[in-house]
Amino acid sequence: MSQYVESFLNEVWNEVMAIYARESRNMGQGKNRSRLQAGMKDYLRVAWRKGKFSWAEGHIHIDVYEPFSWNDSSYQIEAGPYITELTDEQLTREFFPALCERMDQLFQSQEFGPQFFDYQFSVVFEFERENLNITLQHRLVNESKLTELRKSLEHFIQTKIMSELPVLPGEHDLFFFANLLVNPDLMKQEEQEIDPLIRQLSDKLRKFPKRRDEWVRHYTSAFKHWAQKQFLPRYFDPVGDYGQEWVMKERTDLTAVDSGELNFFLYAALQIGSSDPNTRQVYLELAVQLGSEQALAYLNTGSGQFSSAYRGERMEGKNNDVTKMIEIRILSEEEQAYGEALNYIIGLLRQGFPKSYRLKLKSSQKHFLPVKKLAKSKLHQFFANALSYPSLYPKLAEYADTAMEEFAWYEDVEPGEKSVMPGTYAVMGLGLYSEAYFPLVCRYMELVDTEHQMVQDGYAEAFVATHGVKVEHMPVIVSILLGGNEEGRPVKNITIDRPELAEALIQALKGRENHEVELVLCRIFGSPKKLSGAVRQAQPPLRDGLEQLLTLWG
Repeated sequence: MSQYVESFLNEVWNEVMAIYARESRNMGQGKNRSRLQAGMKDYLRVAWRKGKFSWAEGHIHIDVYEPFSWNDSSYQIEAGPYITELTDEQLTREFFPALCERMDQLFQSQEFGPQFFDYQFSVVFEFERENLNITLQHRLVNESKLTELRKSLEHFIQTKIMSELPVLPGEHDLFFFANLLVNPDLMKQEEQEIDPLIRQLSDKLRKFPKRRDEWVRHYTSAFKHWAQKQFLPRYFDPVGDYGQEWVMKERTDLTAVDSGELNFFLYAALQIGSSDPNTRQVYLELAVQLGSEQALAYLNTGSGQFSSAYRGERMEGKNNDVTKMIEIRILSEEEQAYGEALNYIIGLLRQGFPKSYRLKLKSSQKHFLPVKKLAKSKLHQFFANALSYPSLYPKLAEYADTAMEEFAWYEDVEPGEKSVMPGTYAVMGLGLYSEAYFPLVCRYMELVDTEHQMVQDGYAEAFVATHGVKVEHMPVIVSILLGGNEEGRPVKNITIDRPELAEALIQALKGRENHEVELVLCRIFGSPKKLSGAVRQAQPPLRDGLEQLLTLWG
C-alpha cells in the first residue's frame, strides 16, 4: 500500500471511529429496542467532494446514515497534500478494499456493543475529479446475526401476529416488522407469502384505530422504500428535485425484467394505493412501461372481479375496484335515473367492491347539503341530488346500511379533516329531510370514528336549524352531540328554554357515562359557569330542571 493511500485511509478511519464512539455513547443501552432490530448502523459513505474552483480544493465527506439526495449532513474534514497524489487505480485497488477490510473487521466484532451494527452493512466510496467520478460499493453481512434475526422474526410471527387477541405486537415493533416483510434476506418477495401476514395484523388491529393507522403507514412506507431503492432503480432513473419521478433507462431490456419481481411491484402498488392513490397510479403506469399487461388491465378495468361498464335506460356506470373509482353519468335528470344509479352502486358494494371509493359524476344538477365543513365533492353532489327525490329515501337508507363501516373512509377528498365514513352524505341528508330516518342517524353516530372524523361536528347545528329543539327529538340530538369530536365547539342554536326541554334532556342523559354527559352539556351550554348563569336567570320550574343538569356535570 502506498504511503498516500495509507495516509488517506488513516485520516478517514480515525474520523469514522471518533464518530462511532460518540454515537455509541449517545445510543445508551437501548432497553426499548425491538427484538426485530438486529442493530442500528448499516451504512458508511466516504467521499471526496471537489472544490468550487479546483477538484483538489475539496473536503472529505463522511456519512454514517444513508443521506437524502436533497440534504447534505455529512461530517467534513480537511485532507492532507496526499490527496493530489492518489491515482484512480490506487483508490480502486488499494484504498477501497482496505477500507472494506477494516470496516468488516469492526462490523463483525462487538467493539461498540452487540446491537450497534445491523446484520448487513453497505460501504460506499465516491471520489470526484475535474471530469471523472469514481463510485464503488460493497455489502457486508454478519451471517450469525442474520440467522438470529430470522429466528426472532419467525417467533414474532407465531406469537404476536398469528396468535389470538388480546395478544398484540408492541408499538415499537410495527415499523421493523413492516420493513422486514419487504427484506428479501428474510421473506420471499411474493404476495402469497406476505399478504396473509399484513391482513392478519390489520384485522387484529381493527378495534384499535390509532395502532391500525400507524401499521398502515409503516407497511405502505416500507413498500415505497422497497420500490424506490430496490426495484425501480434497475430500470428507471429518478428525476426531479426529490427523485419522485422516474424515466426509463436507455437500452432497458424488457425481456430481462423478472416477472416475479414485477408482480410483487404491482402488489406493492395496490397496497400503497389505499392511502396514496397518486403513487399507485404512477407505479402502475411504470409497470405498463415494463410490459405488464396486468398493470394495464388494472388501470383500464380493474381486477376483473366486477363488470367494468353498465348502461341503463337513464344512466351509465363504470367502475374500477383497483383504483376504487365509480363513474356515474346521468343521462336524464329524473328520479328513475338516480334510483338506477343507487341500485348500481349498492349492487357493487354487495359484491365486495371497496366501500372506500371515490366517484366521478356527470350531471347537470348541483345540490349540496346545508352542513358546514362537508367537502363539496362529486360524491356529496350525487347524494344531495338523489335526496331531492323523496321517493328515493328508502333506497338511500338501503345504501347507507350497506355502505357504513367503522374506520373506513370515502376517497373523495385527500385524507384529512373532510374525510368521512361511507354512508355519511346519505345519512346526514335523510336525517335533515325526514324524521323517519332518525334511528339511522343514531346508528351512524354510534358507529362513526369520533377520534378521526370531524365533519359531523357541524351536523347538530344543521339538524336543529331544520327541525328545531323539540322534546321528542332530544334523544336524537344527544346522539348527534355524542357522535361529534371531543373537541367540538358548543352548538349555538340549541337552547334549553322550557322546563319540558330540560326534563327531556335529563331523561336522554340517563344511563350515560359521566364523560358523555359532560360532553353533551358542554356542547349545549359551553361550560359549568355558563350553565350556572342560566340557572340564576331562569324562573321555576325551568330553574329546577337546569339545576338538575348542573348537578350532573361532575
